[in-house]
Amino acid sequence: MSLTEQVLLQISGNPLEGLRRVDRLWQSYRSNEAALPVTEVVTVSSGLLEAIEWDAVICGGTLGILLGAALAQRGLKVALIERGTLRGRDQEWNISRKELHGLTEMGLLTAAELEQAIATEFNPVQIRFHQGINLAVNDVLNVGVDPVYLLEKLKQRFLEAGGCLLENRAFAGAIVHENGVKITITAQIAEAQVNSQGDTVESSALTARLLIDAMGHFSPIVRQIRGGAKPDAVCLVVGTCAEGFADNTSGDLFASITPMQNQCQYFWEAFPARDGRTTYLFTYLDAHPNRPSLEQLFEDYFTLLPQYQSVALSQLQFKRALFGFFPCYRDSPLQSPWNRFLAIGDSSGAQSPLSFGGFGAMIRHLQRLTAGVDAALRSNQLDRSALNLLQPYQPSLTVTWLFQQAMSVGMDQTIAPNQINALLSAVFEEMQQLGDPVLKPFLQDVVQFPALLQTLMRVGIKHPAIVLKIIPQVGLGALLDWTKHFANLGLYHALSSVLANLPIPSMPLEKNQAEAWHYRIDRWRDAWRYGSGKDY
Repeated sequence: MSLTEQVLLQISGNPLEGLRRVDRLWQSYRSNEAALPVTEVVTVSSGLLEAIEWDAVICGGTLGILLGAALAQRGLKVALIERGTLRGRDQEWNISRKELHGLTEMGLLTAAELEQAIATEFNPVQIRFHQGINLAVNDVLNVGVDPVYLLEKLKQRFLEAGGCLLENRAFAGAIVHENGVKITITAQIAEAQVNSQGDTVESSALTARLLIDAMGHFSPIVRQIRGGAKPDAVCLVVGTCAEGFADNTSGDLFASITPMQNQCQYFWEAFPARDGRTTYLFTYLDAHPNRPSLEQLFEDYFTLLPQYQSVALSQLQFKRALFGFFPCYRDSPLQSPWNRFLAIGDSSGAQSPLSFGGFGAMIRHLQRLTAGVDAALRSNQLDRSALNLLQPYQPSLTVTWLFQQAMSVGMDQTIAPNQINALLSAVFEEMQQLGDPVLKPFLQDVVQFPALLQTLMRVGIKHPAIVLKIIPQVGLGALLDWTKHFANLGLYHALSSVLANLPIPSMPLEKNQAEAWHYRIDRWRDAWRYGSGKDY
């Protein structure tokens, strides 16, 4: 029996079976098998719907409830479809306190409710690399939010505002008409669902002016749009929450304890949790057929965990096993091929390829998305060109692809075992010298042109040998492509600085044309602001 089997069989809920189920899906991505067949779940009809029930139907409740509650509070008619019961997981979501303030600013939580949603708070978090730098940072991802409490409060806000929650209902298909979308859903249980007024809700089909996909990375709609293409990169993650650690007062945000092994550089995270300590092992790689399975990665996790946390496995009482893989695509955020459709959260790919999990990105973009979707619905800007402005090109995200490549290595590449650690140590050493205004945004997946320019110049001048080794690792083509996005980052920084607050010029337009003009100007301004990282 493997070490992974020995540990996971001790945990209730049979996580070993779940791990192997996800591993079969990961195997299908590596081999390009049709374990997730590309099914045409969205079609287009030129006909008109007779009646439209909802302004928006959101598929996927875990992150969709954030936007759903915000839109319902603005007086829009919103229905939310969730495959199971809408309930947060037991494991905390780590985020920075500053990022959570948007929930109170939008009226989704009171200040007291926000404090109750925070299960853990600690300082500092550390960044450390094998044979390299060790630094500590305060107030970055040092807050653990209780998803069970948070989602329950958001669910209450949603229902109180007139939203309709359809639990145990799965998205089956949609037909996009000229004036709306017809969404077919299938019941997962037989019980009737009710809305906030207690009325029975018909659950076989819904009609809406807008369909919003919040079903995540493996959404059938996203798979149809992407044509089943292999991801350009993947973040593979395993971990546990356990009791028995001697020290559980600080965290690791980004750590490595070994050189490269199995053609992977392993990274670690560790956070205090309400009922123990959460530790993750993750790595960046491609979907090559010879990449390790999650179960193999778990074996390395349990082998290395005693060294990482200075604790014997026999001293730990494991509460939960955590695992998954997060596919990333270069053509992100996802652009819709249809009118009246918008992808958000993990479905859209609107987060850095360095992150695993879309909660932080969803919180960051929530105010922007809420204002944009509200404006699109009220001004009837629901064609694909208008809605795609809500998920624009963001050079602040695109430039991070080079960083992801620099932290991964191809199956056929040969590099020095500690090359990635040496590069990261040099980069963070220079960021530390430049101070928190440079370091903290980057640690929260926010890349800004002045900070990045300063960092690159210092690394290039002080560590030229390390930089030269990276060029053959990432490839000259990737470096040239990155240069274009880096230049766009500078352009967006300038546009956001100069044009963001200028008044919109008045034009002799009819009302609907004026609304379209204002809608587009606002979306371009959002794109410049978020695309330059100036929303931080």
